Amino acid sequence: MIALDDIRAARARIAPYVRRTPILPFGQLGSGTDFGGAVTLKLELLQAAGSFKARGAMNRLLTLAPEQLARGVVTASGGNHGLAIARSAHVLGARAKIFLPSNVVADKVAKLKRWGADVEIVGAVWDDANEAALAFAKETGATYAHPFSDPVVVAGQGTLGLDILDEIPDVDVVLVAIGGGGLITGLSTAVKALKPRVRIVGIEPYGSPTLHASFAAGHLVTLDRLETRVATMSCRRTDQAIYEQASRHVDEIVLISDEEMEEAARALWFEFGIAADLSGAAAVAALRSGRYVPPAGARICALVCGAGTDGT
Repeated sequence: MIALDDIRAARARIAPYVRRTPILPFGQLGSGTDFGGAVTLKLELLQAAGSFKARGAMNRLLTLAPEQLARGVVTASGGNHGLAIARSAHVLGARAKIFLPSNVVADKVAKLKRWGADVEIVGAVWDDANEAALAFAKETGATYAHPFSDPVVVAGQGTLGLDILDEIPDVDVVLVAIGGGGLITGLSTAVKALKPRVRIVGIEPYGSPTLHASFAAGHLVTLDRLETRVATMSCRRTDQAIYEQASRHVDEIVLISDEEMEEAARALWFEFGIAADLSGAAAVAALRSGRYVPPAGARICALVCGAGTDGT
């Protein structure tokens, strides 16, 4: 699907348009939590438009010809990819149409409109909204930007892996939330190419175990239903290429509950004043709940991947 050279090219391409987000030691906690190792938060919620999605979205739009940009862009999103597309389109002077499922968080809809996007709510889950986005692209000629199965988008997300290795060169484990799988595929490709010993641990909700179920079955599966409230981590089926590449690089996937993500989001706000959405709190939730127990003494990067008011 993608290789390290694609990710490096993406990094050079998007550098003027995205932020180098900070890292923060997860220590001196009032709760006294001890995870058995050194935990560093990668604060990607401070990325442009509020999540890592800015990387892939900008990479996608920067590879379009001027006439393609002139026809506008369209996507379906649980919220964060839509925000990234809307912001990228705004920066580049293009129109953006965003289709969302009904379980999208209201403040993300408000932000989309502030970026100038045309927003439409369709269906109960992302898959429903995606069908509408594809139909809109066919009818209007707008460029469709898939949130996770587009190799150009995945390469953009992979630049986060390069940043993590630059900033935490002795990292042993990276904890990554999974929605459709584009982030963990791009990030793990970059990390494993440069430091194969680093373990990549994915995190999914119990109510949307898309990659977890596929890994267990040994082939790509479609979930019968989704039972999570987290729109940014809801996906009944990922892409075949995503499944194949992720299965080569991801070491483990753990499942957590919506409630554990809510508790982690509240803890991040209480301890640090960090306003993470539920997907952004997923890595911390995996540690706080004990769903993931790191090796003793491991250096852990917990990715806080998206902003939101869930914990505030």
